[in-house]
Amino acid sequence: MTQKREKKPCYFASNNIKHIDYKDVELLKKFLDPYARITSRKKTGTSTKNQRKLALAIKNARFMGLLPFVGR
Repeated sequence: MTQKREKKPCYFASNNIKHIDYKDVELLKKFLDPYARITSRKKTGTSTKNQRKLALAIKNARFMGLLPFVGR
């Protein structure tokens, strides 16, 4: 039998963050693993809508040179 796990609350909803900005590098780094890959929704607990916004912000920050494409 599979056990139901508690859903993590969405970080952005719980902290009342309406707009995910690509210039906020410290916030975006929380959602990257050591290899600079975007962590999944299951691990972070973000909502679908916010995960899409987050991915777009991370990609924009990478393009602008604020975040690395690869880590380690």
